[in-house]
Amino acid sequence: MRVDVSTRIILSITVYTMFFLFLASCSSSFFKKEMTEDQGRPSFEDEIIYHVFQRSFYDANGDGHGDLAGIKQKLDYLQELGVTTILLTPLYESPFYHNYFPDNFETIDPTYGDMKSYLSLINEVHKRDMKLLMDMEIHYITYDHKWYKDSYGNPDSKYSDYIIYNGPNNTLPESIIWDFDTVQTWDGQTVGLCSIDLYDSQVQLYMLEQFSFWMDPNGDGRFDDGVDGFRIDHMVDDLDWKGIRPELLAKFWRPLLRDLRAINPKIWFVGEQGEWDYGTKYFAEGLVNAVFAIPQYFAASKLDKASIIARTDSTWMLTPDSVEQVVFMENHDIDRLSTIFEGDPEKLRVGAAINLLMKGTPSIYYGQELGMPGKKQKFDESASSDIPRREAFEWYLDINGEGMALWYKGDYPWWHQTNLKANDGISLAEQKNDPSSLWNFYRQLISIRKAHPAIQHGDFRFIENDQEKVLSFLRISGKEQVIVLINLDKQAATATLSISSDSTVQFSNSWKNIFEQNDLISFTPEQSPEINLSGFDIKVFKNQ
Repeated sequence: MRVDVSTRIILSITVYTMFFLFLASCSSSFFKKEMTEDQGRPSFEDEIIYHVFQRSFYDANGDGHGDLAGIKQKLDYLQELGVTTILLTPLYESPFYHNYFPDNFETIDPTYGDMKSYLSLINEVHKRDMKLLMDMEIHYITYDHKWYKDSYGNPDSKYSDYIIYNGPNNTLPESIIWDFDTVQTWDGQTVGLCSIDLYDSQVQLYMLEQFSFWMDPNGDGRFDDGVDGFRIDHMVDDLDWKGIRPELLAKFWRPLLRDLRAINPKIWFVGEQGEWDYGTKYFAEGLVNAVFAIPQYFAASKLDKASIIARTDSTWMLTPDSVEQVVFMENHDIDRLSTIFEGDPEKLRVGAAINLLMKGTPSIYYGQELGMPGKKQKFDESASSDIPRREAFEWYLDINGEGMALWYKGDYPWWHQTNLKANDGISLAEQKNDPSSLWNFYRQLISIRKAHPAIQHGDFRFIENDQEKVLSFLRISGKEQVIVLINLDKQAATATLSISSDSTVQFSNSWKNIFEQNDLISFTPEQSPEINLSGFDIKVFKNQ
């Protein structure tokens, strides 16, 4: 969930980058030592995460809404692409199409299905050796939630302390982020919202029970019917930076995650750091397995070499060996890459290479593999501005095919300006059988990543070269070494790598380009080769 990205967040990233790059020249061991205590956590670095906005993915029952049965029907598709883990948006019942503000934590939105359809999906996912992650936003509820309805104006309610009230006799409930106390839904309803008190011991027990349930719905201790991990939405240490509930990492999240790991040591947590920064304190104080590589995204989406290097180096210097960064180029809160890159197919390939070849756990947002466009637009005062970022997945040449999740279709401004067009080249039907398509390029990159441990989970460092707009880096795992060069510009370039005296690079006469088997280069201690790259070219060389 994201309402806006403030200027202070961007400035903090810049300050952090400059500060920690200076410290990197001194020592990074301090940060590693301080943040690796009490963190024996499972790894997801070998996974390929597919972030699906399920309402817009595939509609299995014809009501216009994507659903759990639709995801199950499309598991073959996801596996063909190379996906190993599915990240859902929230499932619980809510008047909002994105389901981030619940009426009830305990019921699945009926447009998605029910518990039976959820169990059917999770069982099929696990049968295929795939994983499922659930998105949880637990800071806020609507005024239709039973906690609010029973406790507002009623200090004797058993839920009296579940909500932060600022007025006498349980009045003046605390607003949500950016001081909103009402928000309009996409279809014009005005919904009241308030903040839960995560300090309250009964709320803490309730949340432990809720997370525990989704880890093991039938309670048999096997976890085969439960999720494999959680995305924690809008994870913050100080609730909405208001000073009213500080130290949430120590007082709420850390104890919760420890208790959940005591139940299932393999459960995985990725926190969406509320500040959109490097996420350092969420490792140290919140005990998450991963955060999102947000500063790296901001640099990569501009294809700025110096910024990519600076923010990536800062990211990994601040990330302990026992935890991870989720690397992404799109998600439900930001403009789609195709819009940022103005539909340039070569730039989209560069974005895919950064997403899948650099260090980190890659996450692909549904439709990213097709180059679907979409950007935030201000239509009215409702929560509709992000709909263009969350449109129906394009399965067919025609937008009205079976299973198209056109829940937002109608006499609405966002539909009049929809990005979905028939026969525009942006659909699975048009790209699947085209070897040169973006979809097939994603599939190829994922296959390359899976086939090479150095790319999956190997060490990473940048290699200097003599070109201002050519990014080059080394991946190493055991004896396997991979060198990647990415031209960030439309102009051709000839790059010479600065590795003639680098003891970590294997000097050999047979480094082979994975994309072009007849493209061989050699490195010697005396001289590095000149590597020719066309505009927005990508070369991946592996030692033989």
